Amino acid sequence: MTATDLTAALEALTAARAQVVLTSSSDRAADAVRERVADGVLRPGDRLPEAAIADALGISRNTLREALSQLIAERVLERQPHRGVFVRVPTAQDVRDIYRARRVIEPGCLRAARTANDGGSVLLAAVADGEKGLANGDGDMVASANQRFHRGIVGLAGSARLDAEMSRLLAEMRLVFFRAGSAEDFHGPYVGLNREIAETVAAARLEEAATLLEDYLTRAERHLLSAFEPFSA
Repeated sequence: MTATDLTAALEALTAARAQVVLTSSSDRAADAVRERVADGVLRPGDRLPEAAIADALGISRNTLREALSQLIAERVLERQPHRGVFVRVPTAQDVRDIYRARRVIEPGCLRAARTANDGGSVLLAAVADGEKGLANGDGDMVASANQRFHRGIVGLAGSARLDAEMSRLLAEMRLVFFRAGSAEDFHGPYVGLNREIAETVAAARLEEAATLLEDYLTRAERHLLSAFEPFSA
C-alpha cells in the first residue's frame, strides 16, 4: 500500500469513527474495516497498521485486535507471523465456495422478496450508476454499483442476518475481483444482465428473476475461475 493509498484508507476509516466510538464495539470496528474492503479502499495484500487504524477509529488497540480477529475468521484478513495483519489474497477455491453460498442466498432472497416493486427501484438505481461508470470508463464506479446491486437483492428478503452475511461475502468478492484484473473489463458484460434482472424484479416476476440470477452467477463464477487459472497449481 502506498502512502497515498494509506492516507485515503485512514480518512475513510476516520469517517466511520463516530459510529464506532458511540458503540464502543469491536463489531462496529470490524464493520468499518470490512466496508473499506468492500468499497475497494483496502486491497489484497495491503498491510493494516494497527496503531494508525485504531487512532483513525478512536478505539483502543485491544478493541481493534478483536475486530481484526473477527475479520481473520471471516477470511477477509490474514495474520502473517512476524509481519502483521494483511488484507487476504483469495484463491480459486475461495471463488468456488463464495459462489456456492451466493447461489443459495441471492436467488433465495429474490424468491422470498417482500417489496418487489420498491426493491426494483433500488436495483435500477444501482444499475444506472453502473451504466454511468461504464460510459465514463470508471471501473471503480462500475464495481461499486455492482456491489450495491447485489446487496440490494439480498435486502429484498428483509432479513438482518442475511444482510450481514452478504456484507461478509461482498468484502471477499471485492478481493476476488481485484485478482480478475480491470474492474471495468470484468463487470462491463454484466451491467446489461443487472438491468434485465432489475427490470424483471420491478415487474414482480420474482421466480423469473431468480432463474436469471442463478444463470448469471454460474457464468460469473466460470469467468472468475478462468482469470484465476494462471495462478492455480
